[in-house]
Amino acid sequence: MPHMQRTRSNISALVALLILTVPSWAPASPLSAPSDGSPALRIQGSNTIGAQLGPALVVGLLTQQGAQGIEQQAGGHANEMRIIGQLPSGQRVGIEVAAHGSSTGFAALKAGRADLAASSRPIKAREAAELAGLGDLRSHDAEQVIAIDGVAIILHPDNPLRELSMGQLAKIFSGEIRDWEALGGTGGAIHVYARDQQSGTFDTFNELVLAKSRKALASAAQRFESSDALSDEVSQDRQGIGFIGLPYIGQARAVAIIDGESKPMLPSVSLIATEDYPLSRRLYFYLPSGSQQRWARALVRFAQSPQGQSIVAQSGFVAQTVQAVQVRTTAQMPLEYQNLTRTAERLSVNFRFAQGSAALDTKAQRDLKRVVDYLKTHDKLNQKVTLAGFGDAKSDPARAQLLSKLRAMAVRRELLKSDVILRDVRGFGDEMPVAANDGDEGRIKNRRVEVWVH
Repeated sequence: MPHMQRTRSNISALVALLILTVPSWAPASPLSAPSDGSPALRIQGSNTIGAQLGPALVVGLLTQQGAQGIEQQAGGHANEMRIIGQLPSGQRVGIEVAAHGSSTGFAALKAGRADLAASSRPIKAREAAELAGLGDLRSHDAEQVIAIDGVAIILHPDNPLRELSMGQLAKIFSGEIRDWEALGGTGGAIHVYARDQQSGTFDTFNELVLAKSRKALASAAQRFESSDALSDEVSQDRQGIGFIGLPYIGQARAVAIIDGESKPMLPSVSLIATEDYPLSRRLYFYLPSGSQQRWARALVRFAQSPQGQSIVAQSGFVAQTVQAVQVRTTAQMPLEYQNLTRTAERLSVNFRFAQGSAALDTKAQRDLKRVVDYLKTHDKLNQKVTLAGFGDAKSDPARAQLLSKLRAMAVRRELLKSDVILRDVRGFGDEMPVAANDGDEGRIKNRRVEVWVH
C-alpha cells in the first residue's frame, strides 16, 4: 500500500517536528491508560481527517501528555492504524484510528465501536435522530469544527482549462458533458474520478454540486477510498478530472470555480478560511454529549487550541487562527467597500448564521472568542473594528440592505459583551455574492458578516 506508507512517513516527519515545537506541559490532571490494555481512544470516520490530520493531532496530544517513544502501527485493514506511546507514569497507551469515510464514524458511534467520530461533512438529520440516545450531536458541545478544507477540482497539469462553473461541474461529473472539446479544451473523452460512497468528501461534492442540479454521479466514474490514490491517478491522466481535499492536490492542478454571479475562485487559504470559496467545507469531531471519555474530550480541546490549529496548518488544511489580510481593491466592489479595503485589513473569518435562524452557528460562536482574543492582543478593542454585513438577493434591494446590516448588528451585540467598541457597522445587501442564491446552501453562504480592523 504505497499511499499508506507515504502518509505514515509524513506523520512520522510531523512527529519529529511536534516533539520540538509543541509545549511539553500537561493539564493539571494528567490522563492515564486503561488498566486492561484496551485502546484509550477509538476514532472512526473521515478518510480526509484520518489519513493524516487525525493521527497528527493524536501525536500532538500524546506529546503534550509527556509521552515518549510515540509510533504508528498498521491496523488490521487498510486505512487503519494504532498510535502508541509511553506515558510518564510508565503506562503504555494506544489510540486507534480507522478512516473509512464519514458515515462509518456515525455508524461506529451507534454501535459503540468508537468514542469520537471524525467527519468531513455536517451530521445528517437522519444520523442525528438515530444517535439521539447519545445526546444532541448538533449542539455546541458535541459538534466541534476542527479545521476548514476546500474541495479542489483537479485536472492533469497540462490541461489548459483554468475555470469551471458549478453548472459545468454538475454536467461533467454526471456524464452529461463527456468531451473536453465541449468545454473549450482538448484531449477527447473526459475521465471522471471520484471518492467512494462512504466519503464525506463525496457527500460534500454531491450536496454542493450534483444534488443541487438534481443529478447523480456518472456510473462510469472511477471510485477511490484513498485521497492520495485519486490525486495520483488524475495527475497521470491527461483526460482526467476529480475532486479532492485541499492537502491532496499533489501533482495535479486545481481550477478556479464560479458559483452563480461570484468571481472565479481558486481554493486559496484566505478564501477557504472565510468559507467564501464555493466548495469550502468544515471538518468535524463529533463527541457524544456528556461523554466522560477523558481522552476524547482532551483531544477535542487540543484540536481547538493554538497548538492543535498549528498542526491543522502543518497537515495542509486551513487553521481557524485569526489573521489580518490585505484585500486588493477592484472596480467591481461597491465604493464604500473600496474605501474599506484602502483603510483597513480584513480578518480571516466570516460570521455565519444557523439555517433559518438569526443565531450564530456553532463555528461562529467559537470564532467570537478567537476574534476577541485577536483584538485584545493587537490593541483593537476601542473603535478599531468595522463590521460589514451581506445577504442574499431579495425582491426589494432596500430590504436586503437592511437585513445585511441587522446581521452585522447581531455580531456587534455579541462583541459588546467582551467590551469591543466598534468603529462602524455597515450593510451591503446582496452585493458581492460568494455563491448562487438558488438554494439554501448558497443563501446561507451569502448571509455573512466580515470583520475589518483599522
